[in-house]
Amino acid sequence: MSVLLADKGYDGDKLRGAIIRRGAKPVIPNKSNRVVIHRFNKRAYKGRNVIERCFCRLKDFRRIAMRYDKLARNFLAAVHLAALVAYWLN
Repeated sequence: MSVLLADKGYDGDKLRGAIIRRGAKPVIPNKSNRVVIHRFNKRAYKGRNVIERCFCRLKDFRRIAMRYDKLARNFLAAVHLAALVAYWLN
């Protein structure tokens, strides 16, 4: 089963329902003012940090952040190169 990781800003009943209808499990922490408390997998939620850091590193590359490429295949190739360089420099 696939999961969707999101922060508290996306904690809404409509969004949770849409995620479930698409066959994924929402891993979203509850807002502090939420009446109905939903359980979420805290261990899986910690993986969200890794994804956010990856996007942050990719946005350090100007070509990715500004999307200079018009074609999707060229943009995807640039993302692959940027990810490779970011991984290599780490």
